[in-house]
Amino acid sequence: MARRLHFGPSGLPSRDSPEAAVSLLLSGEMSACEIDFAGRFWMDYGWAARLGELARENDIALSMHAPLAGFMGHAERGKKLNMAIGMLDHSAGIAKAAGAAPVVIHPGFLLGRTREEAIDSVCEQLAELRTRLEAKDRAVDFGIEVMGRVRDLGSLDDIVEIASRLPWVRPVIDFAHMHATTDGALTSAAAFGEALGKADAVLGPGVPFHIHFSDIAFANRNETKHLPYGEGTLRAEPLHEALADFDRPATIISEAPDEASTAALKAILDV
Repeated sequence: MARRLHFGPSGLPSRDSPEAAVSLLLSGEMSACEIDFAGRFWMDYGWAARLGELARENDIALSMHAPLAGFMGHAERGKKLNMAIGMLDHSAGIAKAAGAAPVVIHPGFLLGRTREEAIDSVCEQLAELRTRLEAKDRAVDFGIEVMGRVRDLGSLDDIVEIASRLPWVRPVIDFAHMHATTDGALTSAAAFGEALGKADAVLGPGVPFHIHFSDIAFANRNETKHLPYGEGTLRAEPLHEALADFDRPATIISEAPDEASTAALKAILDV
């Protein structure tokens, strides 16, 4: 029977070898991991292929966070856009080798534009990137993360709109960021369920929810930092309850800053 929920950390627990990384995931009873390229690329194609092989053997769902500068929706075409395209091209190649999906990216910025203009730009540049990746046989799914700043691009509605236009793009629901931008309003299963319902409406059959979760500090409806679980006001029990109402698998990535918090989340989510 296929596992309904996968859970694991935002970053491989070892960079020594694929075997060491998977061994540590299994020892912690983790069934997912998001490959951590947010800072820099550190894994080659051979490393990725072996990691993917071991992950498939052990039912570990792999995803990837691309470098932070790898976003689409640039207001001007030039060096920064070309650099971002190169980063996402390379990310997709390693993701393809590892069997990792989605490749998580940030949505970019308004940059003085209306929300509609910025979303149009993101979709246009993502579609161009897709054409490039298809020609290289590395057209993997991408995921766009909900952001934690209330006045910039990246609300759940923004992300869902982008995903509705591009079937190979998934919403990545970051509940910590949403808790921040709603001034701590994610306190009930109904609130979690409403967010999941918006993502559910644009995901294809059988495609898992992709969720980021941790406790969070915020001020003026903007995130300030991820917290050890229990130090803030975001709780995992309502998420566990809300997920039960959907006939869709889910991958939940802990972005907690410590292993104890990740273990606590795992126990609450019963994964």
